[in-house]
Amino acid sequence: MSQPSRSPAESQKIAFVAADFDTAQDALAGLQSAYPNVEPEHADVIVALGGDGFVLQTLRRFVDRKIPVFGLNRGSVGFLMNEYSDAGLPERLAKAQAVTLYPLHMVARTGDGQTHESLAINEVSLLRETYQAAKIEILIDGVVRMEELICDGILVATPAGSTAYNLSAHGPIIPLNAEILALTPISAFRPRRWRGALLPHDAEVVFRVREAKKRPVSATADDFEVRDITEVTIREDRARSFQLLFDPETNLEERILKEQFAP
Repeated sequence: MSQPSRSPAESQKIAFVAADFDTAQDALAGLQSAYPNVEPEHADVIVALGGDGFVLQTLRRFVDRKIPVFGLNRGSVGFLMNEYSDAGLPERLAKAQAVTLYPLHMVARTGDGQTHESLAINEVSLLRETYQAAKIEILIDGVVRMEELICDGILVATPAGSTAYNLSAHGPIIPLNAEILALTPISAFRPRRWRGALLPHDAEVVFRVREAKKRPVSATADDFEVRDITEVTIREDRARSFQLLFDPETNLEERILKEQFAP
């Protein structure tokens, strides 16, 4: 992870995008009437109105253009968002700090022989599709580390995603500048006491689903789901990156640190 840096100057061209629920759309209309704005393809910075899910969609949508995204929370959780206000937006953008995030690249293979690829900023997660527990073989850099994990699922999380689903599954919180990935089981049955592992950021993780027809499993990269998988390969993609902007007083590093001391 790179260190936070200053955002572009106040004169940057701003584009607004919003989720499709009422509070986000109302905020979109107000900001577009209050500030000069351009279409996203001509912007220097994108202001995304919604929740964490929407800001993740926005980052992936514009990954090839490398446009920094400043999220304003109109959703519920908003861990990756800034506090919403319609006042002084150009000044906030001029002072904002940028954090560079590197995504995970998921390649999922299904029982019918198809291959699906997607990027994940938070995590890639596997989940059982039926009442039967999943059976998953785990390989790290080509070495079988666990022949069979019986569980509801398993996930690989980035530092940015370590406070999301990973935390709910009792995985570790990882500082942004730590070049580590979290490998976290979801309701592990056997090995019963296995809590997961911390992996180098450049590790290749492969999950193979055992008894895939009897015990179907889905794979999800953030919000992109593939069902009835047989194998998933996950690696960090350093060839691509995202820039997420934060108000200096509530930057992502500080939020992750505070989360470790939350009551």
